[in-house]
Amino acid sequence: MLSKERIEVLNRIIEYESKGLWDKDVETDPKSKELLPNKVDYLGKKLSSKIQTFIANKLAINYYESLIKKGDFIIKEIRGIENFSSIKGGAIITCNHFSILDNYAVYRAIKPYLEKGRQLYKIIREGNYTSFGGLYGYLFRHCNTLPLSSNIKTMQKFLASVKVLLSRGEKILIYPEQAMWWNYKKPRPLRPGAFNIAVKNSVPVIPLFITMTDGEKVLDDGSKVQEYYLNFLPPIYKKEGLGDKENQAYMSSENFNAWKGVYEKFYGKKLTYKE
Repeated sequence: MLSKERIEVLNRIIEYESKGLWDKDVETDPKSKELLPNKVDYLGKKLSSKIQTFIANKLAINYYESLIKKGDFIIKEIRGIENFSSIKGGAIITCNHFSILDNYAVYRAIKPYLEKGRQLYKIIREGNYTSFGGLYGYLFRHCNTLPLSSNIKTMQKFLASVKVLLSRGEKILIYPEQAMWWNYKKPRPLRPGAFNIAVKNSVPVIPLFITMTDGEKVLDDGSKVQEYYLNFLPPIYKKEGLGDKENQAYMSSENFNAWKGVYEKFYGKKLTYKE
């Protein structure tokens, strides 16, 4: 039996899908607090930031690897990794968002192929950075994360920092669907932010769509553990001769169609929504 909390989340997903509320949060997360410019060190320039990031990354690896050992987190297969490894320099990775575990699955898959000294940076929602306590809150704040903000000056700092990171060859993970929908298997319509960043910084987008099958183990919330198949797809580059808006639309459409193709092939059915 699924826990009451997970049933409520699934019911919200059904409701929001029927209403086309694709980027609306379904989890009961803490209320988001505004992130001010002086409260975030995007580029990790401070010594305190470097120390916290080192500790947080060690904690994250130990925590997620312990889940993998227990069979609570399963990466079944990595497909098309050559689509990632062939890209040298800065790039945006776009991934569907369905679990708090999916960003580590991405990191674990690409870690052997990251260029020396490079990291995976993750763009996260403002509230994850400002409002979460406990282990996850600590990881949200210090594991090479790039929080969005409702504050204009913080967002200016964010965009300037993203430009620096991409220019020095870092990979940045973005969830263009925006909200996390627990164990949701379909691709959702994409927000423009990831493609805007890619176009403005002249870097490719590497689409990644994670598909899932039920494992045998039943987790504490009553759900079956999901076995992840990571599908890295051919990179998408902006087209010469198109303006920024046209290129954003082009890259977004190509990304969605690539995800859709994986979904339909893996699950053996056409993509439809209950609207």
